[in-house]
Amino acid sequence: MRVQARYRYRIEPSLVQRSMLARTFGCCRVVFNDALRVREDSWKTAEKLSPSEVQRRVITQAKTREERGWLAEVASVALVQSVRDAHRAYQNFFDSHASRRRGRRWGVLGSSRARTTGSRSGLPAMGSVSAQRPVVCGQGRNVRVRWSRALPSEPSSVTVIREPDGH
Repeated sequence: MRVQARYRYRIEPSLVQRSMLARTFGCCRVVFNDALRVREDSWKTAEKLSPSEVQRRVITQAKTREERGWLAEVASVALVQSVRDAHRAYQNFFDSHASRRRGRRWGVLGSSRARTTGSRSGLPAMGSVSAQRPVVCGQGRNVRVRWSRALPSEPSSVTVIREPDGH
């Protein structure tokens, strides 16, 4: 049995890192909404799409178009996670309306987070994290972390969430 623990820490990025995070959040939001739109369009036309096909359409093909070329400026890992989050939200929505899920009915929600899997990859402003060293951004500069407790082991993923108050 695998035990999963979640630890929450506040980061204090520099102005450059804030800008990079804001760009990543914006791109993740666009990709999330595009993935929902592609899924909805395919549902209306009764077209079956695999998650990898949705990802290909909203990330890979979008990066080649001039109006979405700026998606190439952020880490693709965060964009892929946004597509996965959109897929999960869409599944939860249909499962709740088909009574395959307990509790209240779900709505399809927007994404306010950028996530990266693997402790060595990911967001341009948050490249790696471990229990022994600070968070290192993609440019080799540290992101200041308010460590309230030590990490017991190497994390498997890092999720960066922007709170409504901007933190």
